[in-house]
Order: sequence, then structure tokens, then C-alpha cells
Amino acid sequence: MRTLIVIIQKEFKQILRNPATIKLIFVMPILQLIILPNAADYEIKNINLHIIDHDHSALSRRLTENIRATGYFRIEGYGTDRKAARHAIETEKADIILNIPASFERNLVREGKSGLMIEVNAINGVKGGMGAAYMNSLIHRFNSDIRTEWTGDERFMQAGTIGTTSSFWFNPEMNYSFFMVPGILVLLLTIVAMNLTSINIVREKEIGTIEQINVSPIRKYEFILGKLVPQFILGMVAMTLGFGIARLFYGIVPMGSYLTIYLFAAVYMFTILGIGLLVSNYSATQQQAMLASFFIMMIFVLMSGQYTSIDSMPEWAKWIARVNPVTYFIEVMRRVVLKGAGPGDILPELGIMSAYALLTNSLAVFSYHKRS
Repeated sequence: MRTLIVIIQKEFKQILRNPATIKLIFVMPILQLIILPNAADYEIKNINLHIIDHDHSALSRRLTENIRATGYFRIEGYGTDRKAARHAIETEKADIILNIPASFERNLVREGKSGLMIEVNAINGVKGGMGAAYMNSLIHRFNSDIRTEWTGDERFMQAGTIGTTSSFWFNPEMNYSFFMVPGILVLLLTIVAMNLTSINIVREKEIGTIEQINVSPIRKYEFILGKLVPQFILGMVAMTLGFGIARLFYGIVPMGSYLTIYLFAAVYMFTILGIGLLVSNYSATQQQAMLASFFIMMIFVLMSGQYTSIDSMPEWAKWIARVNPVTYFIEVMRRVVLKGAGPGDILPELGIMSAYALLTNSLAVFSYHKRS
């Protein structure tokens, strides 16, 4: 036990002696938590629109003003020149072209129906698809308003209608930050823990102190545990700081207990720290360790369900997401923060994460070879 305490003290001194490490642990999470939730937004706005209006009627102008008033579209061009519209979408100055035919208002008045054509730049499939959906919804609403205005039959006006009432659970105000911030907290904790740990042992190799440790009577588990504990404590401090920022800047207070979050976070931290130590054991230089941890982090982030729904992934990707430890912590974090889940509600995920922690740290101990 005394040996373990000495190793932990050494690690803390080594970490605190390096100002860059302190900035990495504390300053980076603060900046990213402030910037990322405001930059990464699923809601698409300022969709560039080019309108080809061959009708120039009161109705087509009214439709144009309705589109402009939504705030989702930015009218990049307006006129009758189809060549200019095609050039705008080819040079990516426009995302959508709305074609209004010459007989738009006349057909609507005489025949009760008319048509519009929407052309979408589908290179960015998400933006194009959402833009087309917004446009179709807006035209449908515009059509309903026109029909209501033009209907003068009192019997029709008094006919029964079906109304709907929406109820939004867990995030009543549909605040996007409430969905993103818990996941970003998990990712920041993962990045800090893995980066610091992955260069830990390999740094000892580079400066030559690993040879002194190898010939000392320190046991392998004491050495590994001594490396883990300081990183674990600093990771928990970073997460606490993150919760403070979430509350101060976004007003996010977990519906559930902080104790539930920290219980799961403790097990999760040992899992990530174990992976970091495995990377460090098999790396010869800090550069190798950082590249390996970056590659692993990219997979963890992209396959975690933070930015892309797991249900929308192909089957092979779903299997990767199911073995990704980050996926479980993001799910638990959102469940506790937004739904108020308790310890009993996260037992399956806690059991899986405990198995991960045991596996990764056992491998970290066995893969570290002491040589005299």
C-alpha cells in the first residue's frame, strides 16, 4: 500500500508540474462545452434558395414572402432565368430551386389545382433532405391557408374538424442543448482520460525511468493502479467542472441523481483508462500512442449515437455501436439528466460497463511486462 501511495504522489507531481496538462484537463473542456452545443445543431437554417417565378402573380409573390418570413430559407436569387438558377446550384450558391410555372395562379383559380417543382442539391443529403421537407411543409400550409380564404360556404366552415395536441416529454421546450450537452460531457471526459493515459507509460519509456521501475520490487498491479488513480481523480474533477458549466451556461440540472451519474462514470472511467494503458503498453513513442488513441477516439465518437442515430445505421455499424463503451455512457447520461433515471434503471448498462472495466484493466496488467 505504501508503494502504491508513493506512485500516486509521483504521478500527481508529474502531472501538476506540466502546465500544458492542466490546460488540457480544465481549459479545453470549458471552451468546448461553451462552443460545441451552440455550433453543432441538428436544426438546419439559412438554406440557400433560388426562385424561378414565371407567374409574377399576387399569389406567387405571397408565397415568396411566406418563404422569406420563415427564417429557414435565404433567397439567393429570384427571377425567370433558369440558366442562372442552374449555375447557382452547380456552384453551391443555392441548395434548392423552386420553380413557379407561368400558369400557377390561373390553374389554381380555374381548375382548383396547380403544381410547383422543387430541385434539390443532394450532395449534402441531410441539408438537402431537410430543406425539401421544410419547403413541402411550408407549401402545404400555404395551400391550406389559401383554401380556407377562398371557401365561402358556411356549411364547409362549420364542418367538423380533427384537432391535435402535442405533448413533448422529457424536453418540453425542445431545447437542443439539453440533448447535446450530456453527450458532449461524455466525449470530453473520454478524450481527456484516454489522451492522458495513453501517453503515460510510454512517456516513462522515452525519458528512461521505466528501466528503474522494471528493476524495482514494485508489483505490476501496483504500478498500473498507481497510473490509473491520478487520471481517475482528474477525470472526475473535469466532469464536475463540466456539470458546473452546463448549469451556468445552459441551465441544465439533472432530473436524476448526481450519485447515479458518478457511480456509472466511475466504472466507465476505469474502462477508458484501461484502454489508454493498453495503448501505452504497446506503443514505443508518445507520437504512436497519440495516433492510436486518436484512431480509437474517432471510432468511439462517430459510432456512439451522439451525432447520428444508431437506429439509422446499417446492421454492421449497429454491432460496432453495441460494443462501444461510449454508447452506453451517453445513453445513461441522457436518461439520468433528462428522464431522471435511478440506479435501478441503469443496472444492465452498469453490468456491461463493469465487465468492460474488468477486461480492459486485466489486459493492461497482463500486457505490461517487467524486464530486468
